[in-house]
Amino acid sequence: MVIQLSLFLSVFSTEIHARKFLKDNHINTNDVRLHISDRLVVIDNGLVEVTIENPSGYLIGIKYKKMQNVLERRNHNSNRGYWDIVWDGNSYDKLETKHVEVITQTNDIVELSFTKTWNSKNHGKTIPLNIQKRYIVRRGISGVYMYGIFERQEDFPKAHMYQIRIAFKLKEDKFRFMALSDTIQRVMPRSEDRVKGHSKPLDFKEAVLLTNPSNPKLKGEVDDKYQYSTENKDNKLNGWISDHDSVGFWIMTPSNEFRTGGPHKQDLTSHVGPTALSMFVSTHYTGTEINTFYKEGEAWKKVFGPVLIYLNSASSKDDDHRKILWNDAKRQLSEEIESWPYNFTQSEDFPHSQQRGQVNGQLLVQDRYMDKQLMQAKSAFVGLAPPGEADSWQKEGKGYQFWTQTDEIGRFNIKNVRPGVYNLYAWAHGFIGSYKLDLDITILPGNKIELDTLIYDPPRNGPTLWEIGIPDRTAAEFFIPEPYPQYVNSITNDGADKFRQYGLWDRYSDIYRDSDLVYTVGTSNYSKDWFFAHVPRKIGDDRCRPTTWQIKYNLQDVNNRGTYTLQMAIAAASFAEVEVQFNDPNSDRPHFTTKRIGYDNAVPRHGIHGLYRLYSIEVPGYRFRKGSNTIYLTQTRSDNSFEAVMYDYIRLEGPNSLNN
Repeated sequence: MVIQLSLFLSVFSTEIHARKFLKDNHINTNDVRLHISDRLVVIDNGLVEVTIENPSGYLIGIKYKKMQNVLERRNHNSNRGYWDIVWDGNSYDKLETKHVEVITQTNDIVELSFTKTWNSKNHGKTIPLNIQKRYIVRRGISGVYMYGIFERQEDFPKAHMYQIRIAFKLKEDKFRFMALSDTIQRVMPRSEDRVKGHSKPLDFKEAVLLTNPSNPKLKGEVDDKYQYSTENKDNKLNGWISDHDSVGFWIMTPSNEFRTGGPHKQDLTSHVGPTALSMFVSTHYTGTEINTFYKEGEAWKKVFGPVLIYLNSASSKDDDHRKILWNDAKRQLSEEIESWPYNFTQSEDFPHSQQRGQVNGQLLVQDRYMDKQLMQAKSAFVGLAPPGEADSWQKEGKGYQFWTQTDEIGRFNIKNVRPGVYNLYAWAHGFIGSYKLDLDITILPGNKIELDTLIYDPPRNGPTLWEIGIPDRTAAEFFIPEPYPQYVNSITNDGADKFRQYGLWDRYSDIYRDSDLVYTVGTSNYSKDWFFAHVPRKIGDDRCRPTTWQIKYNLQDVNNRGTYTLQMAIAAASFAEVEVQFNDPNSDRPHFTTKRIGYDNAVPRHGIHGLYRLYSIEVPGYRFRKGSNTIYLTQTRSDNSFEAVMYDYIRLEGPNSLNN
């Protein structure tokens, strides 16, 4: 108790010191002002007052309007606004720095750099990185820009860096309303609602059932931070609203170039705390297959950000203040996106627009079994990422990536690309597999590369005999059951977010209580009859058994000498194995097995996909019969309910019938 009181008094004294300085010096609210003392760095532009601990670089206070600090003052200085890295197992480093340097100081802008150089004496104690944490406050912007420059030198030891992020802990008695999108917004539980006596732990450790929450309206709902995850391409804005003060706190990310895993990589946003996150690197929804390992002697340097921490307000008389704040945040985000790449940063490691390049081209698709003419790759994803195999960008965790979508005729324009060497990758909705241009693309400052028309020839060995699903790299089109009434989160009631509900994996054991899924081609409907995840069946409170799904179909003719192909695209896999049999479920050996695959944990983390995989399984014609046939898909792993796969798309192709 004495320690807690001492800590509170120390924190309170720090805030009083900052406010007293500003009051005594009669800050001009139009100019950006800076004061540095032995303990604090204070920047004020008349709209926000930002206080940073010196020299640690912890963001300990943001004063806005009548709120003396939007961050939780009861927390230690290191637990308000901070960077952290998870490395080498479960080691955390909050990147406490040793020095502060003024990079720019004018009436219009202040940029600071808080730095630390790694020393071999700290081997095993701190992350082997040279660190710069940068803060920028500009005239007329009610917020603070943050970015980091992290560097490894050739003499640094090996290290895993599993997670890199910025986290903010807001005032819990103020910020109760969270907003992530136009549809995902809600009054949130308090952190105390998740503890024993107020909640019941569920099977997945991050999830709890609220049994006695501070807000009675939330009783009986599930809270789980992974229900608020989103894809990189959509993760541009998240934040909180203080209803009493009509104040919003927002994290804005105008570019994904510094995030890892590509546009579809999913990650955390905001969650109970109230906590707001800016995620840069993580193993969420990929597992350790994403490359976050740095070998001894491997040099590396990367800029993460800038992101904008933006604050806004509405009149307390506005009944619709939440909508006003959310719409204003979206307006500001649009301005930030339009301004990217920022021209006010002063690091040579962050190139401005004139120092970047672009790549233009057109992507067409050639699939003669669908159309003898070339098809336009409408709304395809096209991107530049570090060199690798066709789908390597999914697992890429170190470099920069630049993605766009094609227009109606397959044209694309990848703008503002940092200088470097890249490969060009693509995938198109409605077609399996991935495209990779078989040459390196070197971007130089200011250059503009015009590519010839690119032709994607997706995997195809013969005509389609039947298909299940849509080639879109997700399981969203399949049957997603109604959630258990006792495990509902009202924020995910929207149809498009239904897959985020807790416990859907166990609904399989209810629906298919006595026997496994059987899908009949021509009769069954995949949106109603194909369960979204191939999970084990629960046969007790803590026991599961493998499940075998059947696909039944008819063949009017069989080419015994021909080769058929089963195209099996998987949208997610976690410690799973799929064995495939054709017409003989009792064979000693399966015709094909994926072996054990996946670490993405997408099922319990409410992701409708993880890493994409494609298997082109060739089958000799003699394994088929004229008339009724059955394919057996066995998911062999069953240690728990979460060992599962999600299928993206399955297609049986007949032997090649086109002339060469």
